Amino acid sequence: MKQSTRNEVFATIGMDLGDRHTNFCVLEADGTIRKESRVRTTKEALAAEVGVTRCRVVMEAGQHSPWVSRLMAEKGHEVVVVNPRRVRLVAESLKKSDRSDAAMLARLAQTAPDLLMEVQHRSKEVQGDLNILRGRDALVRARTLVVNTARALAKGTGEALPRCSAAAFSKKAKEAVKQEQKALLAPLLRSISTLTQEIKVMDKQVESLAEKHQAIEHLQGVPGVGSLVSAAYVLTIGDPHRFKKSREVGAYLGLVTKQRNSGQSAPQLRITKAGDSYLRRMLVTAAHYILGPKGPDSALRRWGLSIGERGGKAGKKRAVVAVARKLATILHRMWVTGEVWQPQGVASPRRPRQRRRPA
Repeated sequence: MKQSTRNEVFATIGMDLGDRHTNFCVLEADGTIRKESRVRTTKEALAAEVGVTRCRVVMEAGQHSPWVSRLMAEKGHEVVVVNPRRVRLVAESLKKSDRSDAAMLARLAQTAPDLLMEVQHRSKEVQGDLNILRGRDALVRARTLVVNTARALAKGTGEALPRCSAAAFSKKAKEAVKQEQKALLAPLLRSISTLTQEIKVMDKQVESLAEKHQAIEHLQGVPGVGSLVSAAYVLTIGDPHRFKKSREVGAYLGLVTKQRNSGQSAPQLRITKAGDSYLRRMLVTAAHYILGPKGPDSALRRWGLSIGERGGKAGKKRAVVAVARKLATILHRMWVTGEVWQPQGVASPRRPRQRRRPA
């Protein structure tokens, strides 16, 4: 929210967005409720309910908030999209309802706007490009489910299908399946083949995104970062200059540990998992490759392996998260400065200075 608009006197509208209906609460400048209403979640109904008089419209980030926020901005209103994690009064209220949620959002935006963590939505074009990645991810997940089901059904009859990649599964499994199993597995194998073809089509769409966003191709120089990971990174981050330091990207993506220090207690907690879960999963996948047997030698790999050597399985998990967090930092630095990946230099962690002993 811009500082210049916070002190202006106009109505504040809290919107609790739902799939079918949206609840409104309109507050006057003095905090009194002017109107409460409930309308259908459509462009026409929302625009008519808000009107044309300039207002401050506040809503939680969610599935509908991108297009609703753009609609409200086009109508000339000041739009505030807040992080649901910061609005605990709404989520943990003892008397929770859509009507009370809308009123609480309006009062928070009017009386304590600095406490809200505002969310900046992507443009319609970038959101469309990102939907290509999410659509492909849905197809891959569906294929994995069907492949696992086919293997389980075959195993239940005492047979085991050949080990192979998901892309080659339908062909190799069709050759290996026995006659008595064909009637059972044939529909699954056809579905897997169809999904594989659709994934290949979407792979070409992902590769074409590099023509629209130059940074995608530049970031692919890092081992483990292909067209899919680099496209997810560029499209999710959007504007790299909104981060003052490259290290802030790791926290933005939920790759830093939680902190609940109190007195002498400082427990080791899990990562926050805040931010975009899809990009976080992509970075973790890239980290697995970097630390895996096929990962090329680099300072980043050696640093991650040194962490994994301490603590057994827990150490290996910490190493993967640490490499994913460091990778997010490196990609941001390369994006902002235009630097090229240097295996022996870019990823080397800072070492503490050694004090010289007096002569």
